[in-house]
Amino acid sequence: MPNQKILYVTTEMFPYQEDSNMAAMVNKMALKMYREGNDVRVFMPRFGLISERKFQLHEVIRLSGMNIIINDLDQPLIIKVASLPGERLQVYFIDNDEYFKRKTFYHDAEGKFYEDNGERAVFFARGVIETIKKLNWVPDVIHFNGWMSSFIPIYLNTFYKNDYYFKNTQLVMSVYNEPDAILNAGIADILKFDNIDGLKALENPTLQNFNIDSMNFVDTVVKGDEFLEGELDKAYDLISADKKDYVEPESIDQIYK
Repeated sequence: MPNQKILYVTTEMFPYQEDSNMAAMVNKMALKMYREGNDVRVFMPRFGLISERKFQLHEVIRLSGMNIIINDLDQPLIIKVASLPGERLQVYFIDNDEYFKRKTFYHDAEGKFYEDNGERAVFFARGVIETIKKLNWVPDVIHFNGWMSSFIPIYLNTFYKNDYYFKNTQLVMSVYNEPDAILNAGIADILKFDNIDGLKALENPTLQNFNIDSMNFVDTVVKGDEFLEGELDKAYDLISADKKDYVEPESIDQIYK
């Protein structure tokens, strides 16, 4: 269905990340819908290993300058944009020197999981929401990919539940077999500061458990990997049949209403 406004939120996308099923899937889905005449945009973190020079990122001054409050601390939000190489499809990058300048995704050089990954996820989630509102662009569909993006449906249904900006937006979530890890216990305080509690994930705050909680806050759950593993597969099986699916990227338009 052409002429839809479709937003892809992801932590990975080719060619900014390579050798990743998620990166390849998001690239294929976004390009398919863009080439069919839809207004497609992509939001992702500006991880430090993404070369600004190579991919010609530049700051969007009119969108930057906002602050996101994380646990009573103001963190500046910087928005950068680039066109997908060889295409006119716009990719927006959520940036902040404190959270995303480092040259690795979620672990330090010794493989230790960053203590502030929960803060980074909340900053990314709220940064996406606030930037979309500042763009004055109301998406018909938001399609989430990656554990960081799973915080967005949670926030839309709690912290922003009385904000009707996205009231007619279809929320779609692709679930992938991502490496699991425990988030710092401080994530509970961060969410509590935003009046968010009652999540099952807070009993055991892992990346996977936030993904599982987020399945309950979206309209459609899609398998990003054909075969999900462990608890993800169990959680997917429990989702009602009318809200789950598995489609190839070439058929993704079938689930957008």
